[in-house]
Amino acid sequence: MLGNFSYCNPTKLYFGDTSLNALHTELPKYGKNVVLIYGGGSIKKNGIYDDVIRILNENGKNVVEIAGVMPNPTLPKLYEGIEIARQHQADLLLAVGGGSVCDYAKAVSVSVHCTQDPWEKYYVRFEEPDCEIVPIACVLTMVGTGSEMNAGAVITNPSTKQKIGHVFADEKIMPRFSILNPKYTLTLPHYQMTAGIYDIFNHICEQYFSGNDDNTSDYISEGLMRSLLHASRIANKDPQNYEARSNIMWTATWALNTLIAKGKTTDWMVHMLGQAVGAYTNATHGMTLSAVSLPYYRFIMKDGLEKMKRFAIHVWDIDPSGLNDEEIAEKGLAAMETWMKELGLAMNITELGVTDEMIEGIADATIHLNGGYKDLSREDIITILKESMQSSL
Repeated sequence: MLGNFSYCNPTKLYFGDTSLNALHTELPKYGKNVVLIYGGGSIKKNGIYDDVIRILNENGKNVVEIAGVMPNPTLPKLYEGIEIARQHQADLLLAVGGGSVCDYAKAVSVSVHCTQDPWEKYYVRFEEPDCEIVPIACVLTMVGTGSEMNAGAVITNPSTKQKIGHVFADEKIMPRFSILNPKYTLTLPHYQMTAGIYDIFNHICEQYFSGNDDNTSDYISEGLMRSLLHASRIANKDPQNYEARSNIMWTATWALNTLIAKGKTTDWMVHMLGQAVGAYTNATHGMTLSAVSLPYYRFIMKDGLEKMKRFAIHVWDIDPSGLNDEEIAEKGLAAMETWMKELGLAMNITELGVTDEMIEGIADATIHLNGGYKDLSREDIITILKESMQSSL
């Protein structure tokens, strides 16, 4: 490992089918005023809401709610949440839902006591908080983002058609604790389950496809990817398989809690492309990633050939005998494509609603990063997006 780094992750995890009981341990550590944050109401249908409210009441908490957080949380919704949390004088923000709800709670947490516009401060200028941060905690009901153990928060500005993530530097923005009960994920629709699986996989890829030094982080990444591939195939056939779903949930957390990024550069251009597509279409995040991934990886394959070859052999079990490096790498991507189709993932951006007229705007909305194997120009991005229009049909 060639890099210099520090590592601290203060989030405490409670994992398993009785993990919600940990609320009784954690809630007494915080003040009385709790803001309960959740999405479209599925937690009321499956009983999680009632269980959480019961425990909050048993611990004497004064609760207000922010309901209706959407899969791509918007800036107007953020403003609404900030006002509710301010009026309630929130001591704790409790997010119950998937990654979008957790992301949203973090954005509220850094904005409640901020005197500046949060969009300008955090998502345009990418500044760090200089105000009090309201602590958050998560009860996870959907896996994919890893938001339960990191400091990232993605917000969409519908007026500017921008979907931007800010990974905050301050560890206080990470959830103080997160509750991970795999049973809560069993009621997810298949589409959402597989979108989450690909989000996990791509998080690992974004950190894996950078650098060529002998890095422990890459060995961990390969193990996580192999575990995910195994569990995903089981869950795809049997979504009620608790063991598979628990392994997927645990992999999701370790895919993006900053561990496997240590000592190396990272890429994240698939996410930049996918988020720009999402800002224009409001499509499910994991599906925007799957739709642009293969065109992107094939575009950069020669620039990152050594790692692409390793990916093929160590993750996809490609036999390199009699093949040159490019053939090995392409076979790895072909195996990845087969797996993606097996899960039923979106394989092109056309099926997500992208039209030819959107391409230029999406390209302009794509943030340029340079941690991967190729620094893309605007023309490169347009080429990839056009390829993504018809990819893998």
